[in-house]
Amino acid sequence: MTGQWSQSEHKRHLSSFPSDEGWPFAKYLGACGRMVAVNYVGEELWSYFNAPWEKRVDLAWQLMEIAEQLTNNDFEFALYLLDVSFDNFAVGPRDGKVIIVDAENVLVADKRLIRQNKPENWDVWYESKFDDCDKEACLSFSKEILCARATVDHNYYAVCQNLLSRHATWRGTSGGLLHDPPSEIAKDGRLEALLDECANPKKRYGRFQAAKELREYLAQLSNNVR
Repeated sequence: MTGQWSQSEHKRHLSSFPSDEGWPFAKYLGACGRMVAVNYVGEELWSYFNAPWEKRVDLAWQLMEIAEQLTNNDFEFALYLLDVSFDNFAVGPRDGKVIIVDAENVLVADKRLIRQNKPENWDVWYESKFDDCDKEACLSFSKEILCARATVDHNYYAVCQNLLSRHATWRGTSGGLLHDPPSEIAKDGRLEALLDECANPKKRYGRFQAAKELREYLAQLSNNVR
């Protein structure tokens, strides 16, 4: 079974960053004209919005790992997700692996080139601005800045704000994928604090640290519930 899109950007990203090399995208099967065929991954992430807590924790951990991989990798390419919603990810029915199924709105930045050309403020860490716009899948970003900075927190911001935290809204729901945690986790308060700092940081460079701690905490929670 295949999915089809007519966007050349989608084709280019899937073929340039193939799943066979470990990139978290659907497998590119081929194209005819402007039509692109990819393998069927599974149900969209939205289908798991009310899944058991342990499943949602695992999916959340995978999403943060994807954000990290696309931001920092051995290839020195940063792939920034500009359209992050529950419909743009799917979950494998057998392995439970989260995959990006819509790669049309992905901005690729060559960090080696940025360090070589040294545009203005290239080495200043860039913090994405939280945008409480009361719309679904809302993100605030500047393509020019994303392509001119070596250290950027955009992917953490996108995943936390639009998928995981209480700020996430989709199809009339709110609360994000990690809504309604077990009482002991809610009482502890650490998860909510990390999600809030990741989505809307109160400290300078707070999102970078919160994202790191959130990945570690979710991994811990995931191991505890398996």
